Amino acid sequence: MSPASEPKRSEAGDSRLSAFVDEFVKYLSMERGLAENSCLAYGSDLAGYLAWTGKRDPLAADARVIEDYLWHLREEKGLKAVSVFRKMEALRAFYRFQAVEDRIKEDPTRDFRSPHLPDRLPKYLTLDEMSRLLRVRGGDDFAALRARTELELLYATGMRASELLGLKPEDVNLMEGVARVLGKGSKERLIPLHTKAREALSKYLAERARRFEGRGPSPQVFVGRSGKRLSRVQLWRDLRALGKKAKLSRELHPHLLRHTFASHLLQGGADARSVQEMLGHASLQTTQIYTHLDASGLKERHKRHHPRG
Repeated sequence: MSPASEPKRSEAGDSRLSAFVDEFVKYLSMERGLAENSCLAYGSDLAGYLAWTGKRDPLAADARVIEDYLWHLREEKGLKAVSVFRKMEALRAFYRFQAVEDRIKEDPTRDFRSPHLPDRLPKYLTLDEMSRLLRVRGGDDFAALRARTELELLYATGMRASELLGLKPEDVNLMEGVARVLGKGSKERLIPLHTKAREALSKYLAERARRFEGRGPSPQVFVGRSGKRLSRVQLWRDLRALGKKAKLSRELHPHLLRHTFASHLLQGGADARSVQEMLGHASLQTTQIYTHLDASGLKERHKRHHPRG
C-alpha cells in the first residue's frame, strides 16, 4: 500500500518535531552513552521519518504507519536492506524512549521484523601481504618513523583511526606493554602491545621529543610537521604510501588494518570474546561479557596468538 501524501507543516509543527529530534539525540548521548556520530545518525534518521509523517502526530502512530513508512523506504526511495535496517533501528529506539517516558501506551515498532541483511565478510590483508608491508623500510626521518609506528600500532591493537589519533603518550605504558584507548561512547579499554610495536613507538617518541624540544607540540602521540595533532587525511596518506611501496593490490587504510588485526588473531586461535574486547565492539547488551575477562589472561592470549607477538 502507498503511504499517505505529505501535507505542508506549520512553523509550530516544525518546531515541535525539531524538539523531538533534539530530545532524542540528547537521550542517546547522555543516557545511553552513544558516540557523537551515532547520535547524529540516529537523529538524522528520525528527522527523515518525522518529515515523512507530515502533520500526523508521531506519538499516535500505530503498526500500520510503521508499515507504510517501511513501504516508502523500500519502494519509493529504493533503499537497500542495510539502510532500511538502520533507519528502523532509529525508530525502534525513539519509540522505546517514548514508552519509557510514558508518552505512548504501545510501541508501534514492537512487532517489526528486521530485514534480512546479506552476510558481508570484512576485507583483510593476508599474512603474506602483511609480511610484505612490514618489510617496507622508509628511512629514519620523522615522517617515516611516524608512518611506521602508525602501521605497527594499528596492526598490534586494532584501534580505530580516531582512537589512534587521540592517543597520548601517557596512555601508553611501554614497560608493561599496554595501551589505554578511549573508544566510542567515551569507553576506555586496555589493549596489549607486543614487542615490535613498543620498539617502534619508543623510537618514534624519542624522535618526536628531539624534533619539538622546547616547542610544545600537541599532546597527542601523532603530530604533523608543525607539531599540531595529525589529521585523519594525513594518516590515510601515510598508510596509503606504505601500501604502495609494498605493492598491495588494494588501498591501505586504518579500518583494513583493524579487520586484519582481528582476522589474524582469530586465525591464530584466539577466542572471539577476547578479540571483541580488544576491538571495543561491546554493545549495550553484551558489554558485561567483556568487562569480566581477566586482563592478564588477555595479554597472554594476545602475545600467544598475534603473528607479531
